[in-house]
Amino acid sequence: MAAVAAAALLPVFVGAAPAGAGQADTGSLQRAFTTAARHYHVPVSVLLGVSYLESRWDGHAGRPSVTGGYGPMHLTDARTALAGSGRRAGGDALGDPRGDTSRPLRTPAAVPLPAERALPASLRTAERAAALTGLPRAALRENAADNVAGGAALLAAAQRATGRPPSADPGQWFGAVARYSGADDAATATDFADDVFQVIHDGAARTTDSGQRVALAADASVRPRTTQVRALGLRAPRTERTECPRRVACEWVPAPYQQYGPGNGDYGNHDLADRPKDSSVDYIVIHDTEGTWDTTLKLVQDPKYLGWHYTVRSSDGHVAEHMATKDVGWHAGNWYVNAKSIGIEHEGFLADPDAWYTEAMYRASARLVRYLAARYDIPLDRQHILGHDNVPGTTPATVAGMHTDPGPYWDWAHYFELLGAPFHATAGRHGGLVTIDPSYQDNQPVYTDCAGAGTACAPHGSEAVRLHTAPSEDAPLVRDVGLHGSGESTTGVNDTGARASTGQRFAVADRRGDWVAVWYLGQKAWFHDPAGRRTAVDSRGWVVTPKPGAASVPVYGRAYPEATAYPSGVPVQSLTPLQYTFGAGQSYAVGGRTPGEYFYSQNFDRSGQTWVRGRTLYYEIQFGHRVAYVKADDVVVRPSRG
Repeated sequence: MAAVAAAALLPVFVGAAPAGAGQADTGSLQRAFTTAARHYHVPVSVLLGVSYLESRWDGHAGRPSVTGGYGPMHLTDARTALAGSGRRAGGDALGDPRGDTSRPLRTPAAVPLPAERALPASLRTAERAAALTGLPRAALRENAADNVAGGAALLAAAQRATGRPPSADPGQWFGAVARYSGADDAATATDFADDVFQVIHDGAARTTDSGQRVALAADASVRPRTTQVRALGLRAPRTERTECPRRVACEWVPAPYQQYGPGNGDYGNHDLADRPKDSSVDYIVIHDTEGTWDTTLKLVQDPKYLGWHYTVRSSDGHVAEHMATKDVGWHAGNWYVNAKSIGIEHEGFLADPDAWYTEAMYRASARLVRYLAARYDIPLDRQHILGHDNVPGTTPATVAGMHTDPGPYWDWAHYFELLGAPFHATAGRHGGLVTIDPSYQDNQPVYTDCAGAGTACAPHGSEAVRLHTAPSEDAPLVRDVGLHGSGESTTGVNDTGARASTGQRFAVADRRGDWVAVWYLGQKAWFHDPAGRRTAVDSRGWVVTPKPGAASVPVYGRAYPEATAYPSGVPVQSLTPLQYTFGAGQSYAVGGRTPGEYFYSQNFDRSGQTWVRGRTLYYEIQFGHRVAYVKADDVVVRPSRG
């Protein structure tokens, strides 16, 4: 009967008509929230808060998330999403993620997508919303106003399921919001609802990906009834070994450290260690999984595959920890970085921007990173919080094969706001450095190859700016000889050869009108930075330049010790420079200073395990899209200046 009654009201939920000829109605989505909230007796602040956590009110042009969620309310129709998906799992199986040339190359086989099985209710919420509203599933997926109505109907049903009336008090909806998350454990459901009510407390306002202006007024008077979660009957996750902050729902899903063959070196998928007693942890590496949650957890529990420390789920921000942070994971493709980092995977696909990184994922991940950074004294900047696409190749032969996730659609600016370390100007025009910081939503460079070679990606906000050889959009892109040799850089979504990323700091080489040139991979690289729509902010800091008299200095992909530092029985690692040129007169921003170090670990029983430390000091620099290292003896460190 409810479905029949709702069907009679379908005109209420159709998209609003244009405000006038050639003029978009930028307030129609806000009205849709108000209308749906009134019809289903849901406080509008609750409806807006849930939608903000699910999608930040974006509709993603009707395309599904990694969990088959559609629209501002993330209504799930996984069967439809799977039918139209061309994704392949196992993308992280390519290359040698351990990145240690002293150990035989062990490349795990790609893992196929699992066979389709009965989908859980959490992946079929559009079906439930259709029954509650009388609206077709296609309309719920494709029409934002209908999608909002479906979400409101689900919230109202969740409130009824808790045995509570549709109260006008938002605080009485905590249990319903927790149920809406779809989480099957109490901690994740509680965290999701906590975040929703934090948004209600703080308020929010933004322009969505479809140009809609949506606002939620702050309301500090709401008192959420957090104890309502107890009555939902959700499971308690395994937390006995987890290392997570209190506000992150974290579960122990161990990566196996076990021997799988007859040889002492046949083990995986990580190395036991005792950091920071053994060595400092200097980096946190942000990845995306290039696979679904279920597939990712199967991979990390395979001793013949790779191992990383944490995975964050897209739909609700639930975190699985796979190994102790003191241990060394195989995740970055660069053994030096592996030995000095913690790896965090995020469910998603970099080439499918609308398999999106949800607000719940961003918030859970940011809390986790903030906790880990404080614990290991890791600076909250883009020289230490790296994307996998910022990790350098180890030698010239490995540069072209390095990974490119989380890609140009990861919102670094928003992420660092959640970390409590937003990017901002630290100098005037003559500070000598710039920090890349475009408006994510307005910055929409053309990318290709998302759905196949040569095909244009759907227009989408991006955190990256393009770099040209001259101050003109018509000028060629700068070249990356490591990726393309003498060939040209491209607009491919996986081509990092002419890309500067939000939060990265570069030394200014020149300015001309609305264009700025920075030093990048040994050349001047120009990006558009127009007044009124800046894509970078002025900064100051430390830079390195070649020592006087040096025509150039070598650049390295790892900071290994000098040969004399290695004890007997530990193979000396080559100090092979990368194929780039750091010439006289050029400057690069310094990320930090580090001694040369190598972690020797080859045997399952840990026999002979050694941390080799030398006297050679290195500076980490922002050399291109990826970081790199130079020897301290080769350069001069000075304050930046314009």
